[in-house]
Amino acid sequence: MSEPAVPLAELMRPATLEEVIGQRHLLAPGKPLRTAFEAGRLHSMILWGPPGVGKTTLARLLAGAVRAEFIVLSAVLAGVKDIREAVELARLARAQGRATIVFVDEVHRFNKAQQDAFLPHVESGLFTFIGATTENPSFEVNAALLSRASVYVLEPLAEAELLELVERAQARLAAPAMTPEARTRLVGHADGDARRLLNAYEIAVEAAAGEAAIDDAVLDRALGAQLRRYDKGGDQFYDTISALHKAVRGSDPDAALYWFVRMLDGGADPRYLARRMLRMASEDIGLADPRALRLALDAAEVYERLGSPEGELALAQALVYLAVAPKSNAVYVAWNQARELVRREGTRPVPERLRNAPTRMMKDLGFGRGYRYAHDESGAFAAGERYLPDGMPEVRLYEPAPRGLEIRIGERLAELRAANAAAHAGRAPAAGGGPGSPPRR
Repeated sequence: MSEPAVPLAELMRPATLEEVIGQRHLLAPGKPLRTAFEAGRLHSMILWGPPGVGKTTLARLLAGAVRAEFIVLSAVLAGVKDIREAVELARLARAQGRATIVFVDEVHRFNKAQQDAFLPHVESGLFTFIGATTENPSFEVNAALLSRASVYVLEPLAEAELLELVERAQARLAAPAMTPEARTRLVGHADGDARRLLNAYEIAVEAAAGEAAIDDAVLDRALGAQLRRYDKGGDQFYDTISALHKAVRGSDPDAALYWFVRMLDGGADPRYLARRMLRMASEDIGLADPRALRLALDAAEVYERLGSPEGELALAQALVYLAVAPKSNAVYVAWNQARELVRREGTRPVPERLRNAPTRMMKDLGFGRGYRYAHDESGAFAAGERYLPDGMPEVRLYEPAPRGLEIRIGERLAELRAANAAAHAGRAPAAGGGPGSPPRR
């Protein structure tokens, strides 16, 4: 039986730092990792970035640069037993005068006990720890381990970098040329992931046997469903997310689900959709149903824990709720009006009565004098008090919509405004403060 062919992505793994494409913010002259490579200084680190951006490659190159033993653990498969074995190998290497790097892929999948198992050995310098993760390490990595490692953020490869990678792959395989349209589609399909690009390109080259060039037809034949619907970043992508957002805003759960599935089927990142749903909850539902934002956040968290496809159901559940929830853009409108007001008005001084006075000098200057402590007044409301800058005309930015919870909010706001109007009409409000009152801030 013949040996299986080595994947193109592995064949093209950079052997030197000069061959690495991307991550110039870390690898350009004078940048952190470049300095570590050139000085041959080992230090524990966590490489945080999306798939296919070079985390494993950089760890291997660093090990080669310092001639260190390189031990790879996958947090998906390894346990404490594997960590103990790595520790023994590191001790053996030290006895032979060699340094050791323990590289842990998907380190966020290790539990607290497994992560803690590294601590004494990292602390003693038995080995250098390098973790790779696609998740935010501040949430997924123990604080103790995080404090002993530098965190480097790796970025998705840019379009120009992916195009350069295609050229290298074409030369490596002596493959037919690609049409500009096919190249653009392939790069869009990769979405910043070099491994995904090379895997797709290898399939396309095989499908192009006997063809003069790799064109759209070859890509469709080779990759099929992976490329259909739209390319991320293209007009169709933004048209589709626009349709999804408008379906939710228009309270049509059926259309919202249709566009949601269309986007997933076309390869959209569910995390992007989760972020867009958070925007919908804030912009289009707001205080008409404050639970919508919490539900969208919960769905995003469920997806992070379960991934695809299980986590997509939680997103769909939240999406339906957003679609049928009462709608209000009152806060969104008020927010934009407030921004415009600040831009137009400039910086007006804070009235002295509203200023904090933590020192005797500030009190002597009159800071806080005349401030009415709302909790000391009837209904915990200082009727007639003014909180805008002195001399600034009255403004009304927030006007609740007559839907959902904002009906109640509108009723309460009307009561407060009526009390203010009565106070301004001549019924003097009671003075705030009094013996035993808490500090006014």
